[in-house]
Amino acid sequence: MAISWINKVWILLLFIFDSALCSYSEDQCSWRGSGLSQEQGSVEQISLHCSEGALDWLYPKGALRLTLSPRLPSAAVGPGGSSSGLITACVKPSEDFHGAQLYLERDGVLELLVGDRLETSPPPRVRCFSRLPGEKVALFLQATPHQDISRRIASFLYELRGDWTARLSLDSNPVSSNEGACRPCNNSELLMAVCTSDFVVRGNIKAVDEDGELRAAVIKVSATRVFRQKYALFTGNSRLTRSGEIRTLLQCGVRPGSGSFLFTGRIHFGEAWLGCAPRYKDFLQAYAQAKLAQELPCELDVD
Repeated sequence: MAISWINKVWILLLFIFDSALCSYSEDQCSWRGSGLSQEQGSVEQISLHCSEGALDWLYPKGALRLTLSPRLPSAAVGPGGSSSGLITACVKPSEDFHGAQLYLERDGVLELLVGDRLETSPPPRVRCFSRLPGEKVALFLQATPHQDISRRIASFLYELRGDWTARLSLDSNPVSSNEGACRPCNNSELLMAVCTSDFVVRGNIKAVDEDGELRAAVIKVSATRVFRQKYALFTGNSRLTRSGEIRTLLQCGVRPGSGSFLFTGRIHFGEAWLGCAPRYKDFLQAYAQAKLAQELPCELDVD
């Protein structure tokens, strides 16, 4: 009797564990599952509805087809109430991505984004792509055959942004073009960036280093005022001066220089990436003109 009761408990625990592995997170932003519950050759359909999240596929077997349908904020509608419908997506594979290959499925055609990593291979890079209006886009993960799948985990983070930040996207191994990413913002783009960016900071450029792995310039910023930051990016012991780093594409040619700037941008997989960055005096002029014309999309305490 005791053995029978223990067996029932173990069966219940295994059922709960297996169910937990094959489920969404409560907010349907992430998915974690096991290939042990899949049949060879089967394709499991997954749909997530957030602008960022993660996928963890343990012991890959068969295939997964992931559709991302984010509920983007109203800021995705650009100035004047128009929107191109463009969505830029990026995936960041884990450093120990193993056991599967990740493809972009666009209108039924597969394009390899991340291959099955060998032990001696360098860490996979961030991959980005854009979805145009009317395009059918999904991510397709195909398990690769291995005799031992016990140490195979295919996992990655994802981010999706609306067209209001398409120019800010990083694509370290291009699927889409970065043309225009270094173009200075016009006044309308600047004022919208002040309202929608993850960080808005006034500061000075202390130095510019190079991140060879990301092919990015790292701007060392001494922040004299933090208007807004989504995470603690700019920190320090003094309330008057904080330090932080902002990345941008190498081809933008950022150099150290004197003067005060207004830095805006987005958080990209935990790092700050530059958006609009005018000289502070130029921002004040644009802000004053828009305020006088009653065309400010939002207000900032600039006094």
